[in-house]
Amino acid sequence: MSTVSTPGHRSWTGAVKGWTSRTLPPKQVLPERQPAYVASWIYVFGVLTLTALLVVVASGLVLAIGGAVWWHTSSIGHFTNSVHLWSVELFFACMVIHLWGKFWMAAWRGRRGLTWVTGVIAFVTSIATAFTGYLTQSNFDSQWISGEAKDGINSIGVGAWFNVLNPAQMLMWHIVLLPLAVGIIAVLHIVLVRNRGVVPPLGDEGKEVPR
Repeated sequence: MSTVSTPGHRSWTGAVKGWTSRTLPPKQVLPERQPAYVASWIYVFGVLTLTALLVVVASGLVLAIGGAVWWHTSSIGHFTNSVHLWSVELFFACMVIHLWGKFWMAAWRGRRGLTWVTGVIAFVTSIATAFTGYLTQSNFDSQWISGEAKDGINSIGVGAWFNVLNPAQMLMWHIVLLPLAVGIIAVLHIVLVRNRGVVPPLGDEGKEVPR
């Protein structure tokens, strides 16, 4: 099989490969060395947030397979629903601690501004995802929440596109659109962390691992 190359021409696969190797060099994807300050407990909450997110997604997939009747009438469904709920609670608890910890560490230092921004966007998007989850419980709580939220959503002019009284629409937002957005932003955030490295404590900028 012969190949033809045009001088000055570069395929899109070559461009993607070059960008990937520049953005995530092999030594930065899974680094073997980390600075000593990473042993501090404040650096644990980012990983805990991601771990809780994986449990949220896994339990959500099981709930989607079983359906609303299953998680209301089956003991296993009740348990899975509880795992989903409490993993969401853990996800937000770890994310808030992670967010505030990085805020007081000024985590946007060292060309990490986009890393900080993607983290904030992931937090806001996760709130919307959790909100639509509460609207799709198919019980009195979801009816009450949607009724109370209706006027607030309409007051900002998005009620025509985001109808909180439409449980089918909210279900699609909750299990497809918003989780996809959270996943994409989370992956981008991790890529940026691996590219720029974890932020050092204030005053320890010179102690980062050489790249």
